[in-house]
Amino acid sequence: MTTEPSLEQFGYQQELRRSLTFTDLLVYGLIFMVPIAPFGIFGSVYQGSGGMVALTYAIGMVAMAFTASSYAQMARAFPMAGSVYTYAGRGIAAPAGFLSGWAIMLDYVLVPALLYLIASAAMASFVPFIPIWGWLIVFVLLNTVVNYTGIQMTARVTKIMLVAELIVLAIFLIVGAVALLSGKAQVGALSPLFDSSTFSWPLVFGAVSIAVLSFLGFDGISTLAEESQVDSRRLGKSMIAALGLAGALFIAQTWVAALLTPDRGRLLSQGDPAGTAFYDVAEFAGGRWLGILTAVATAIAWGFANSLVAQAATSRLLYAMARDRQLPSFLAKVDPRHRVPVNATLLTAAISLVVGLYLTTRPDNGIPLISGLVNFGALVAFLALHVSVVVHYVVRRRSHDLWRHLFAPIIGFVILGYVVINASFEAKTLGLSWIALGVVLLAVSYAMGRRPRLSGMHGDMPEPSAKK
Repeated sequence: MTTEPSLEQFGYQQELRRSLTFTDLLVYGLIFMVPIAPFGIFGSVYQGSGGMVALTYAIGMVAMAFTASSYAQMARAFPMAGSVYTYAGRGIAAPAGFLSGWAIMLDYVLVPALLYLIASAAMASFVPFIPIWGWLIVFVLLNTVVNYTGIQMTARVTKIMLVAELIVLAIFLIVGAVALLSGKAQVGALSPLFDSSTFSWPLVFGAVSIAVLSFLGFDGISTLAEESQVDSRRLGKSMIAALGLAGALFIAQTWVAALLTPDRGRLLSQGDPAGTAFYDVAEFAGGRWLGILTAVATAIAWGFANSLVAQAATSRLLYAMARDRQLPSFLAKVDPRHRVPVNATLLTAAISLVVGLYLTTRPDNGIPLISGLVNFGALVAFLALHVSVVVHYVVRRRSHDLWRHLFAPIIGFVILGYVVINASFEAKTLGLSWIALGVVLLAVSYAMGRRPRLSGMHGDMPEPSAKK
Protein backbone atom coordinates (compact mmCIF):
# COMPACT_ATOMS: atom_id res chain seq x y z
CA MET A 1 0.00 0.00 0.00
CA THR A 2 1.36 3.44 -0.94
CA THR A 3 0.81 6.82 0.63
CA GLU A 4 -0.74 9.59 -1.42
CA PRO A 5 1.63 12.61 -1.28
CA SER A 6 0.00 15.76 0.04
CA LEU A 7 0.29 19.23 -1.45
CA GLU A 8 1.94 20.52 1.71
CA GLN A 9 4.73 17.95 1.36
CA PHE A 10 5.71 19.68 -1.88
CA GLY A 11 5.93 23.04 -0.13
CA TYR A 12 2.51 24.47 -1.07
CA GLN A 13 -0.59 25.39 0.89
CA GLN A 14 -4.04 24.11 -0.05
CA GLU A 15 -5.75 27.30 -1.26
CA LEU A 16 -8.23 26.04 -3.86
CA ARG A 17 -11.45 24.30 -2.79
CA ARG A 18 -11.42 20.50 -3.06
CA SER A 19 -14.95 19.72 -4.24
CA LEU A 20 -14.70 17.77 -7.52
CA THR A 21 -15.65 14.09 -7.67
CA PHE A 22 -14.53 11.48 -10.21
CA THR A 23 -17.76 12.12 -12.15
CA ASP A 24 -17.09 15.87 -12.13
CA LEU A 25 -13.62 15.29 -13.58
CA LEU A 26 -14.95 12.89 -16.22
CA VAL A 27 -17.66 15.34 -17.27
CA TYR A 28 -15.11 18.17 -17.31
CA GLY A 29 -12.85 16.22 -19.65
CA LEU A 30 -15.71 15.25 -21.97
CA ILE A 31 -16.95 18.83 -22.16
CA PHE A 32 -13.42 20.10 -22.82
CA MET A 33 -13.11 17.70 -25.77
CA VAL A 34 -16.75 18.37 -26.85
CA PRO A 35 -18.63 15.13 -27.66
CA ILE A 36 -19.87 16.76 -30.89
CA ALA A 37 -16.51 18.33 -31.81
CA PRO A 38 -16.37 16.58 -35.23
CA PHE A 39 -19.49 18.55 -36.27
CA GLY A 40 -17.35 21.66 -36.75
CA ILE A 41 -14.34 20.15 -38.58
CA PHE A 42 -15.91 17.16 -40.34
CA GLY A 43 -15.38 18.57 -43.84
CA SER A 44 -11.68 19.28 -43.30
CA VAL A 45 -11.00 15.83 -41.86
CA TYR A 46 -13.07 14.16 -44.61
CA GLN A 47 -11.06 15.83 -47.37
CA GLY A 48 -7.74 15.31 -45.61
CA SER A 49 -8.38 11.59 -45.04
CA GLY A 50 -9.81 10.77 -48.45
CA GLY A 51 -13.17 10.01 -46.81
CA MET A 52 -11.73 7.68 -44.15
CA VAL A 53 -12.87 9.82 -41.24
CA ALA A 54 -13.60 6.97 -38.82
CA LEU A 55 -10.10 5.54 -39.38
CA THR A 56 -8.57 8.96 -38.76
CA TYR A 57 -10.33 9.37 -35.42
CA ALA A 58 -9.48 5.80 -34.39
CA ILE A 59 -5.77 6.42 -35.00
CA GLY A 60 -6.01 9.78 -33.22
CA MET A 61 -7.57 8.10 -30.19
CA VAL A 62 -4.80 5.49 -30.04
CA ALA A 63 -2.14 8.20 -30.34
CA MET A 64 -3.68 10.22 -27.53
CA ALA A 65 -4.08 7.10 -25.38
CA PHE A 66 -0.30 6.94 -24.95
CA THR A 67 -0.28 10.60 -23.91
CA ALA A 68 -3.14 9.99 -21.46
CA SER A 69 -1.14 7.13 -19.95
CA SER A 70 1.84 9.42 -19.42
CA TYR A 71 -0.40 12.05 -17.83
CA ALA A 72 -1.81 9.44 -15.47
CA GLN A 73 1.68 8.35 -14.38
CA MET A 74 2.86 11.90 -13.70
CA ALA A 75 -0.38 12.80 -11.92
CA ARG A 76 0.40 10.00 -9.42
CA ALA A 77 3.87 11.36 -8.80
CA PHE A 78 2.90 15.03 -8.58
CA PRO A 79 -0.80 15.55 -7.69
CA MET A 80 -0.99 19.31 -8.12
CA ALA A 81 -2.16 21.97 -10.57
CA GLY A 82 -0.10 23.02 -13.57
CA SER A 83 -0.49 20.10 -15.98
CA VAL A 84 2.58 19.44 -18.14
CA TYR A 85 4.35 22.49 -16.66
CA THR A 86 4.40 20.77 -13.28
CA TYR A 87 5.21 17.32 -14.66
CA ALA A 88 8.12 18.38 -16.89
CA GLY A 89 9.45 20.78 -14.26
CA ARG A 90 9.50 18.17 -11.53
CA GLY A 91 10.08 15.14 -13.72
CA ILE A 92 13.02 16.63 -15.70
CA ALA A 93 14.09 20.04 -14.34
CA ALA A 94 12.56 23.42 -13.52
CA PRO A 95 13.72 25.07 -16.80
CA ALA A 96 12.11 22.23 -18.78
CA GLY A 97 8.91 22.87 -16.87
CA PHE A 98 8.95 26.55 -17.76
CA LEU A 99 9.49 25.84 -21.47
CA SER A 100 6.81 23.13 -21.47
CA GLY A 101 4.36 25.46 -19.76
CA TRP A 102 5.31 28.19 -22.21
CA ALA A 103 4.67 25.82 -25.15
CA ILE A 104 1.30 24.61 -23.93
CA MET A 105 0.23 28.21 -23.38
CA LEU A 106 -0.21 28.35 -27.16
CA ASP A 107 -2.95 25.78 -26.62
CA TYR A 108 -4.45 26.96 -23.34
CA VAL A 109 -4.34 30.72 -23.94
CA LEU A 110 -5.38 30.72 -27.60
CA VAL A 111 -7.97 27.94 -27.60
CA PRO A 112 -10.65 29.94 -25.71
CA ALA A 113 -10.35 32.73 -28.30
CA LEU A 114 -10.59 30.16 -31.11
CA LEU A 115 -13.69 28.60 -29.58
CA TYR A 116 -15.37 31.96 -29.00
CA LEU A 117 -14.64 33.00 -32.57
CA ILE A 118 -16.02 29.85 -34.23
CA ALA A 119 -19.15 29.91 -32.07
CA SER A 120 -19.73 33.63 -32.63
CA ALA A 121 -19.48 33.23 -36.40
CA ALA A 122 -22.00 30.37 -36.26
CA MET A 123 -24.46 32.36 -34.14
CA ALA A 124 -24.13 35.42 -36.34
CA SER A 125 -25.18 33.33 -39.33
CA PHE A 126 -28.51 32.60 -37.59
CA VAL A 127 -28.96 35.91 -35.77
CA PRO A 128 -27.32 38.41 -38.16
CA PHE A 129 -28.49 41.57 -36.40
CA ILE A 130 -25.89 40.79 -33.69
CA PRO A 131 -22.41 40.94 -35.30
CA ILE A 132 -19.68 38.38 -34.65
CA TRP A 133 -17.87 40.69 -32.24
CA GLY A 134 -21.10 41.16 -30.29
CA TRP A 135 -21.59 37.43 -29.80
CA LEU A 136 -17.94 37.10 -28.83
CA ILE A 137 -18.33 39.65 -26.03
CA VAL A 138 -21.46 37.87 -24.77
CA PHE A 139 -19.73 34.48 -24.64
CA VAL A 140 -16.63 35.86 -22.87
CA LEU A 141 -18.62 37.75 -20.22
CA LEU A 142 -20.97 34.83 -19.53
CA ASN A 143 -18.19 32.30 -19.08
CA THR A 144 -16.11 34.64 -16.93
CA VAL A 145 -19.00 35.16 -14.52
CA VAL A 146 -19.61 31.41 -14.22
CA ASN A 147 -15.90 30.64 -13.66
CA TYR A 148 -15.52 33.44 -11.11
CA THR A 149 -18.47 32.08 -9.13
CA GLY A 150 -16.41 28.98 -8.35
CA ILE A 151 -15.40 25.57 -9.64
CA GLN A 152 -18.57 23.97 -8.23
CA MET A 153 -20.72 26.25 -10.40
CA THR A 154 -18.55 25.42 -13.40
CA ALA A 155 -19.01 21.70 -12.68
CA ARG A 156 -22.81 22.01 -12.41
CA VAL A 157 -23.08 23.98 -15.65
CA THR A 158 -20.84 21.55 -17.55
CA LYS A 159 -23.01 18.59 -16.52
CA ILE A 160 -26.09 20.30 -17.96
CA MET A 161 -24.27 21.15 -21.18
CA LEU A 162 -22.93 17.61 -21.54
CA VAL A 163 -26.44 16.15 -21.32
CA ALA A 164 -27.67 18.62 -23.95
CA GLU A 165 -24.82 17.73 -26.34
CA LEU A 166 -25.40 14.01 -25.91
CA ILE A 167 -29.12 14.45 -26.65
CA VAL A 168 -28.34 16.26 -29.91
CA LEU A 169 -25.80 13.60 -30.83
CA ALA A 170 -28.30 10.82 -30.07
CA ILE A 171 -30.90 12.51 -32.29
CA PHE A 172 -28.41 12.71 -35.16
CA LEU A 173 -27.34 9.07 -34.77
CA ILE A 174 -30.95 7.84 -34.64
CA VAL A 175 -32.05 9.90 -37.65
CA GLY A 176 -28.86 8.91 -39.46
CA ALA A 177 -29.50 5.22 -38.79
CA VAL A 178 -33.05 5.54 -40.11
CA ALA A 179 -31.72 7.27 -43.23
CA LEU A 180 -29.20 4.48 -43.80
CA LEU A 181 -31.86 1.81 -43.38
CA SER A 182 -34.02 3.63 -45.93
CA GLY A 183 -31.24 3.39 -48.53
CA LYS A 184 -29.62 6.84 -48.35
CA ALA A 185 -26.06 5.53 -47.93
CA GLN A 186 -23.72 7.05 -50.51
CA VAL A 187 -20.80 4.61 -50.10
CA GLY A 188 -20.10 1.13 -48.78
CA ALA A 189 -20.41 0.47 -45.06
CA LEU A 190 -16.65 0.08 -44.51
CA SER A 191 -15.52 3.05 -46.62
CA PRO A 192 -15.18 5.44 -43.63
CA LEU A 193 -12.71 2.95 -42.12
CA PHE A 194 -10.80 1.91 -45.25
CA ASP A 195 -11.01 2.98 -48.89
CA SER A 196 -8.43 1.33 -51.16
CA SER A 197 -8.92 4.03 -53.82
CA THR A 198 -7.61 6.82 -51.56
CA PHE A 199 -5.67 5.11 -48.77
CA SER A 200 -2.05 5.96 -47.93
CA TRP A 201 -0.37 6.33 -44.55
CA PRO A 202 0.90 9.90 -45.18
CA LEU A 203 -2.65 10.90 -46.19
CA VAL A 204 -4.24 9.44 -43.08
CA PHE A 205 -1.62 10.80 -40.66
CA GLY A 206 -1.93 14.21 -42.29
CA ALA A 207 -5.64 14.08 -41.46
CA VAL A 208 -4.83 12.95 -37.90
CA SER A 209 -2.94 16.25 -37.42
CA ILE A 210 -6.30 17.98 -38.03
CA ALA A 211 -8.52 15.57 -36.11
CA VAL A 212 -6.28 15.66 -33.02
CA LEU A 213 -7.78 19.08 -32.27
CA SER A 214 -10.94 17.24 -31.18
CA PHE A 215 -9.01 15.26 -28.57
CA LEU A 216 -7.20 18.19 -26.96
CA GLY A 217 -8.80 18.77 -23.59
CA PHE A 218 -8.58 15.48 -21.70
CA ASP A 219 -5.30 16.85 -20.30
CA GLY A 220 -7.22 19.78 -18.80
CA ILE A 221 -8.38 17.43 -16.05
CA SER A 222 -4.84 17.45 -14.66
CA THR A 223 -5.06 21.20 -14.01
CA LEU A 224 -7.79 20.51 -11.42
CA ALA A 225 -5.68 18.20 -9.26
CA GLU A 226 -5.82 20.61 -6.31
CA GLU A 227 -9.61 20.91 -6.53
CA SER A 228 -10.30 17.18 -6.71
CA GLN A 229 -11.58 14.99 -3.90
CA VAL A 230 -10.23 11.81 -5.50
CA ASP A 231 -6.68 10.51 -5.27
CA SER A 232 -4.15 10.91 -8.05
CA ARG A 233 -4.66 7.36 -9.34
CA ARG A 234 -8.37 7.97 -9.97
CA LEU A 235 -7.60 11.39 -11.42
CA GLY A 236 -5.42 9.65 -14.01
CA LYS A 237 -8.16 7.11 -14.68
CA SER A 238 -10.65 9.94 -15.29
CA MET A 239 -8.39 11.28 -18.07
CA ILE A 240 -8.16 7.88 -19.76
CA ALA A 241 -11.90 7.26 -19.38
CA ALA A 242 -12.79 10.66 -20.83
CA LEU A 243 -10.50 10.06 -23.80
CA GLY A 244 -11.96 6.60 -24.46
CA LEU A 245 -15.58 7.73 -24.27
CA ALA A 246 -14.98 10.77 -26.47
CA GLY A 247 -13.09 8.68 -29.03
CA ALA A 248 -15.94 6.17 -29.28
CA LEU A 249 -18.46 9.00 -29.82
CA PHE A 250 -16.22 10.65 -32.45
CA ILE A 251 -15.88 7.40 -34.42
CA ALA A 252 -19.62 6.64 -34.29
CA GLN A 253 -20.81 10.05 -35.48
CA THR A 254 -18.20 10.46 -38.23
CA TRP A 255 -18.84 6.93 -39.52
CA VAL A 256 -22.55 7.67 -39.94
CA ALA A 257 -21.87 11.11 -41.41
CA ALA A 258 -19.31 9.75 -43.90
CA LEU A 259 -21.81 7.17 -45.16
CA LEU A 260 -24.40 9.91 -45.73
CA THR A 261 -22.16 12.60 -47.29
CA PRO A 262 -24.26 13.68 -50.31
CA ASP A 263 -21.54 15.14 -52.57
CA ARG A 264 -18.42 13.11 -51.89
CA GLY A 265 -16.55 14.18 -55.03
CA ARG A 266 -16.97 17.90 -54.42
CA LEU A 267 -15.95 17.62 -50.74
CA LEU A 268 -12.82 15.65 -51.62
CA SER A 269 -11.75 18.06 -54.36
CA GLN A 270 -12.85 21.43 -52.97
CA GLY A 271 -12.89 20.89 -49.21
CA ASP A 272 -15.24 22.67 -46.82
CA PRO A 273 -14.25 26.37 -46.66
CA ALA A 274 -17.57 27.38 -45.07
CA GLY A 275 -17.38 24.66 -42.41
CA THR A 276 -20.93 23.45 -43.12
CA ALA A 277 -20.27 19.89 -44.40
CA PHE A 278 -21.65 18.15 -41.31
CA TYR A 279 -24.77 20.33 -41.25
CA ASP A 280 -25.33 19.53 -44.92
CA VAL A 281 -25.12 15.82 -44.08
CA ALA A 282 -27.62 16.29 -41.23
CA GLU A 283 -30.02 18.10 -43.55
CA PHE A 284 -29.66 15.35 -46.16
CA ALA A 285 -30.39 12.71 -43.52
CA GLY A 286 -33.30 14.31 -41.68
CA GLY A 287 -34.27 17.62 -43.20
CA ARG A 288 -33.58 21.30 -42.62
CA TRP A 289 -34.50 21.13 -38.93
CA LEU A 290 -31.69 18.66 -38.20
CA GLY A 291 -29.15 20.78 -40.07
CA ILE A 292 -30.09 23.82 -37.99
CA LEU A 293 -30.13 21.81 -34.74
CA THR A 294 -26.60 20.46 -35.27
CA ALA A 295 -25.27 23.89 -36.26
CA VAL A 296 -26.77 25.68 -33.23
CA ALA A 297 -25.61 22.87 -30.92
CA THR A 298 -22.07 23.27 -32.25
CA ALA A 299 -22.13 27.02 -31.65
CA ILE A 300 -23.31 26.64 -28.05
CA ALA A 301 -20.98 23.71 -27.32
CA TRP A 302 -17.89 25.50 -28.63
CA GLY A 303 -18.76 29.02 -27.47
CA PHE A 304 -20.10 28.26 -24.01
CA ALA A 305 -19.48 24.73 -22.72
CA ASN A 306 -16.02 24.08 -24.18
CA SER A 307 -14.70 27.60 -23.76
CA LEU A 308 -15.99 27.62 -20.15
CA VAL A 309 -13.76 24.73 -19.13
CA ALA A 310 -10.91 25.96 -21.37
CA GLN A 311 -10.91 29.26 -19.50
CA ALA A 312 -10.86 27.40 -16.18
CA ALA A 313 -7.93 25.21 -17.23
CA THR A 314 -5.95 28.17 -18.57
CA SER A 315 -6.37 30.13 -15.37
CA ARG A 316 -5.06 27.16 -13.33
CA LEU A 317 -1.97 26.89 -15.53
CA LEU A 318 -1.23 30.60 -15.09
CA TYR A 319 -1.88 30.27 -11.35
CA ALA A 320 0.55 27.36 -10.97
CA MET A 321 3.34 29.11 -12.90
CA ALA A 322 2.82 32.38 -11.01
CA ARG A 323 2.88 30.55 -7.68
CA ASP A 324 6.38 29.37 -8.58
CA ARG A 325 7.38 32.93 -9.59
CA GLN A 326 7.73 31.96 -13.24
CA LEU A 327 4.96 34.41 -14.16
CA PRO A 328 3.97 37.68 -12.43
CA SER A 329 2.92 36.99 -8.84
CA PHE A 330 -0.44 38.80 -9.13
CA LEU A 331 -1.69 35.81 -11.16
CA ALA A 332 -1.36 33.62 -8.05
CA LYS A 333 -4.01 35.58 -6.14
CA VAL A 334 -6.93 33.42 -4.97
CA ASP A 335 -10.34 34.94 -4.27
CA PRO A 336 -10.98 34.31 -0.53
CA ARG A 337 -14.72 33.75 -1.00
CA HIS A 338 -14.96 31.70 -4.19
CA ARG A 339 -11.52 30.07 -3.84
CA VAL A 340 -10.62 30.50 -7.51
CA PRO A 341 -7.51 32.13 -9.08
CA VAL A 342 -9.33 35.38 -9.76
CA ASN A 343 -6.64 37.42 -11.54
CA ALA A 344 -5.65 34.50 -13.75
CA THR A 345 -9.31 34.00 -14.66
CA LEU A 346 -9.79 37.67 -15.55
CA LEU A 347 -6.55 37.80 -17.55
CA THR A 348 -7.58 34.72 -19.54
CA ALA A 349 -10.90 36.40 -20.34
CA ALA A 350 -9.16 39.61 -21.39
CA ILE A 351 -6.73 37.80 -23.70
CA SER A 352 -9.57 35.83 -25.28
CA LEU A 353 -11.53 39.02 -25.86
CA VAL A 354 -8.63 40.97 -27.38
CA VAL A 355 -7.43 38.12 -29.60
CA GLY A 356 -10.97 37.23 -30.65
CA LEU A 357 -11.91 40.80 -31.53
CA TYR A 358 -8.69 41.20 -33.54
CA LEU A 359 -9.34 38.01 -35.49
CA THR A 360 -12.82 39.17 -36.46
CA THR A 361 -11.13 41.88 -38.53
CA ARG A 362 -9.21 39.36 -40.66
CA PRO A 363 -10.76 38.14 -43.95
CA ASP A 364 -10.39 34.46 -42.95
CA ASN A 365 -11.02 35.12 -39.23
CA GLY A 366 -7.56 33.65 -38.60
CA ILE A 367 -9.12 30.28 -37.72
CA PRO A 368 -6.72 28.06 -39.75
CA LEU A 369 -3.65 29.75 -38.27
CA ILE A 370 -4.90 29.74 -34.66
CA SER A 371 -5.93 26.08 -35.00
CA GLY A 372 -2.45 25.18 -36.19
CA LEU A 373 -0.79 27.08 -33.34
CA VAL A 374 -3.07 25.46 -30.76
CA ASN A 375 -2.19 21.99 -32.03
CA PHE A 376 1.53 22.77 -32.28
CA GLY A 377 1.81 24.12 -28.74
CA ALA A 378 -0.07 21.18 -27.23
CA LEU A 379 1.83 18.51 -29.15
CA VAL A 380 5.26 19.97 -28.33
CA ALA A 381 4.29 20.03 -24.63
CA PHE A 382 3.07 16.43 -24.90
CA LEU A 383 6.50 15.45 -26.28
CA ALA A 384 8.09 16.91 -23.14
CA LEU A 385 5.55 15.02 -21.02
CA HIS A 386 6.63 11.67 -22.48
CA VAL A 387 10.28 12.52 -21.81
CA SER A 388 9.45 13.45 -18.22
CA VAL A 389 7.92 10.02 -17.57
CA VAL A 390 11.07 8.24 -18.74
CA VAL A 391 13.43 10.55 -16.84
CA HIS A 392 11.47 10.54 -13.59
CA TYR A 393 10.52 6.88 -13.36
CA VAL A 394 13.22 4.99 -15.28
CA VAL A 395 16.30 7.19 -14.88
CA ARG A 396 15.69 8.44 -11.34
CA ARG A 397 13.44 5.84 -9.74
CA ARG A 398 14.75 2.75 -11.57
CA SER A 399 11.21 1.59 -12.32
CA HIS A 400 10.70 -2.03 -13.36
CA ASP A 401 7.37 -1.17 -15.06
CA LEU A 402 8.97 -0.80 -18.47
CA TRP A 403 5.70 -0.74 -20.42
CA ARG A 404 4.14 2.27 -18.70
CA HIS A 405 7.38 4.09 -17.90
CA LEU A 406 9.52 3.43 -20.99
CA PHE A 407 7.91 1.76 -24.00
CA ALA A 408 4.52 3.52 -23.92
CA PRO A 409 6.08 7.02 -23.58
CA ILE A 410 8.53 6.27 -26.41
CA ILE A 411 5.73 5.08 -28.71
CA GLY A 412 3.68 8.15 -27.83
CA PHE A 413 6.67 10.41 -28.50
CA VAL A 414 7.32 8.88 -31.92
CA ILE A 415 3.69 9.14 -33.03
CA LEU A 416 3.29 12.75 -31.90
CA GLY A 417 6.69 13.66 -33.32
CA TYR A 418 5.53 12.45 -36.74
CA VAL A 419 2.37 14.55 -36.43
CA VAL A 420 4.38 17.67 -35.47
CA ILE A 421 6.72 17.20 -38.41
CA ASN A 422 3.72 17.12 -40.75
CA ALA A 423 2.18 20.31 -39.31
CA SER A 424 1.73 23.29 -41.65
CA PHE A 425 4.82 25.39 -42.36
CA GLU A 426 3.24 28.57 -40.97
CA ALA A 427 2.19 26.88 -37.73
CA LYS A 428 5.66 25.40 -37.25
CA THR A 429 7.36 28.72 -37.98
CA LEU A 430 5.25 30.75 -35.56
CA GLY A 431 5.21 27.95 -33.00
CA LEU A 432 8.99 27.63 -32.98
CA SER A 433 9.24 31.43 -32.75
CA TRP A 434 7.08 31.26 -29.63
CA ILE A 435 9.36 28.57 -28.15
CA ALA A 436 12.41 30.70 -29.01
CA LEU A 437 10.85 33.64 -27.17
CA GLY A 438 10.41 31.39 -24.14
CA VAL A 439 14.10 30.45 -24.30
CA VAL A 440 15.01 34.16 -24.37
CA LEU A 441 12.80 34.87 -21.34
CA LEU A 442 14.38 31.94 -19.51
CA ALA A 443 17.87 33.25 -20.29
CA VAL A 444 16.90 36.71 -19.06
CA SER A 445 15.60 35.18 -15.81
CA TYR A 446 18.93 33.43 -15.28
CA ALA A 447 20.83 36.66 -16.05
CA MET A 448 18.73 38.53 -13.46
CA GLY A 449 19.33 35.88 -10.83
CA ARG A 450 15.78 34.51 -11.00
CA ARG A 451 16.62 30.92 -11.79
CA PRO A 452 13.44 28.82 -12.00
CA ARG A 453 12.95 26.83 -8.80
CA LEU A 454 10.03 24.66 -7.76
CA SER A 455 8.99 24.28 -4.15
CA GLY A 456 10.01 20.98 -2.60
CA MET A 457 12.38 20.04 -5.42
CA HIS A 458 15.32 19.52 -3.08
CA GLY A 459 15.40 16.52 -0.80
CA ASP A 460 13.32 13.38 -0.84
CA MET A 461 9.65 13.64 -1.72
CA PRO A 462 7.08 10.96 -0.93
CA GLU A 463 5.40 9.40 -3.93
CA PRO A 464 3.85 6.12 -5.08
CA SER A 465 6.15 3.20 -5.69
CA ALA A 466 7.38 3.02 -9.29
CA LYS A 467 7.94 -0.73 -9.20
CA LYS A 468 4.34 -1.84 -8.96
